[in-house]
Amino acid sequence: MQKSSAFLYVIVAISGASVLALEILGTRILGPHFGVSLFLWSALITVTLAALAVGYLVGGSSADRSASYSRLCSLLGIAGTWIIAIPWLQKPVILLVSSWELRAAILGSSTILFFLPLMVLGAVTPYAIRLTLTTVEQAGRTSGRLFALSTLASVASALLTGFYFIPNLGVFLLTTLLGTLLLVTAVAGFVSGPRTGKIVVPSLFFGLAGFAAPIVSPIERADPSSGLIAIRQSPYAELRVFDNLDGRHFLIDWGIHSRIDTATRESTLPYSAVMELPMRYFDRAGRMLLIGLGGGSMVHSYTKAGWEVDAVEIDPMVIAMARDYFNLDEAGGTIVEMDGRRYLATTTRKYDVVILDAYGSSSIPFHLVTAEAFGHLKSVLNPGGVVAVNVISLGWHDPLVLDIAATLRVPFGEVLALPMAEPPDRIGNLILLSGDRDLESIREPDRNTGSDPAWRFGPGYAIVHAWDNRFVPETAGIRALTDDRNAIDVRSEETMLASRREVQEYFSRFDVPW
Repeated sequence: MQKSSAFLYVIVAISGASVLALEILGTRILGPHFGVSLFLWSALITVTLAALAVGYLVGGSSADRSASYSRLCSLLGIAGTWIIAIPWLQKPVILLVSSWELRAAILGSSTILFFLPLMVLGAVTPYAIRLTLTTVEQAGRTSGRLFALSTLASVASALLTGFYFIPNLGVFLLTTLLGTLLLVTAVAGFVSGPRTGKIVVPSLFFGLAGFAAPIVSPIERADPSSGLIAIRQSPYAELRVFDNLDGRHFLIDWGIHSRIDTATRESTLPYSAVMELPMRYFDRAGRMLLIGLGGGSMVHSYTKAGWEVDAVEIDPMVIAMARDYFNLDEAGGTIVEMDGRRYLATTTRKYDVVILDAYGSSSIPFHLVTAEAFGHLKSVLNPGGVVAVNVISLGWHDPLVLDIAATLRVPFGEVLALPMAEPPDRIGNLILLSGDRDLESIREPDRNTGSDPAWRFGPGYAIVHAWDNRFVPETAGIRALTDDRNAIDVRSEETMLASRREVQEYFSRFDVPW
């Protein structure tokens, strides 16, 4: 096999690996802005397959007309150059589609950012087949070998990208390195392939671009002077710790999951205070299970009240950041790294209170909101136990709230909604209480008897407001969500979009680029 022919196999392997790496990177490039939901995965898979189909078609036709080694290398260079530009293009594209309906925004941004490089990479294999093929009798064997190599490279790339590269290198650095790899491969192909005068200019251009890309790429790093205390990529999400005048924030895919006063270390999110209401159903401290750790504010509040606390969190990086930046270790309690539903299905422990706080503004894990999941939840409750579910909803009577309430009624029967948003049609937290008990039989929340105006905005007011506005959700005729039939992504679409816009407006007050 000639040197140039052997290098064709290297080109095919690298292009195949790049396709899957770019598709997975797409979830992290767009996920913080739209949520890593069924919509995002569907859009990225759609764009990837459509781009590859066009690439196969155009590449095959072009290769039959005028296949050349330099043109094949140019394809890698074009794809690499575009991929290197993605970190620069991301924010303008997000701004362009920010006013669109959620699904249109996700599909539009996916197409703008990823269609071109994926299409060009799709054209690589037909080109390589045409350049490798020497006789018609070898067509089947040659094409099968090259497509198999491309696919195996994609398999390896998918595993390495998701399991190792993103958590350890970060999204923008990995994107830049991926583009640089394609540029370096293009230049190596120009140098090792047949020599012509036409290769000098593209070789110099792609070589300089590959050299400069890692240096000038807009890779975001922690900058305490601007308030960004930490930024990390976990196996599940982008995590940030940000300080401003409102306190310290824990952001998961740009959704605010915890906020504390940096002086007192107390939570300043109203829903955290309302989540303490389940303690009032009991005359003495018991055992609480928290699913979804965040910064650990509820671990602090329950252990401070004398409760035994087990907290289950699937993301090890969330646990680490809660310890590093939110004093989790001072709270005590037992932290378990595990998927919440798996824990519910396997634990032998029983609890008086279970708090489900894993539904973020970026997405709702569909497997934690089904009748089957709530059945597991009931199995870990002591008699008379209480379940509290935190939901971010677009108004008090959002269909999302009614769906989850109807599903809770399957194992528990009783459901009580505690709203916090004002006015009642705006985005905000709402707590759903459930359990096999009278949910009205609670020690009334403490009320302000003085004239302190700060109480109007404090945690005491949040508890009283939620309790005084409690209501029983009307779920007649609403189908419960199940593992088999679950439209939670559709139900939460408007809520997710409204929540992202609210977060964007909030941080724009502090000149934070979102």
